[in-house]
Amino acid sequence: MQTETLLALVEGELNERKAMNMTVLDVRGKTSFTDYMIVVTGTSNRHLKALCDYVEMKVKANGIMPLGMEGDMTSDWVLLDLGDVIVHAMTQQTREHYQLERLWTGGDPIVDAV
Repeated sequence: MQTETLLALVEGELNERKAMNMTVLDVRGKTSFTDYMIVVTGTSNRHLKALCDYVEMKVKANGIMPLGMEGDMTSDWVLLDLGDVIVHAMTQQTREHYQLERLWTGGDPIVDAV
């Protein structure tokens, strides 16, 4: 599957599952381990885990095997590694604390998704 197709699939599933404040970071040329990072906010720890679980099921149904998932129902941050796309699902407080968008872009997000 092409990276852009995978990205669209993941974005669509996160939107359907009510992920909030989705930001897609294009990190090509900044790192060798992925092309895109998607940062989303969930309403609770359970919502974060559910978001990543649903994305995992969706990509598996489309022939992609995730490389790994970190975090559980008690985590404030769940990471889903799909190779070319990495999903960071965080609570609002954790997202504000770590500010991944600023870390990877030097200030402003590259792409804001709805």
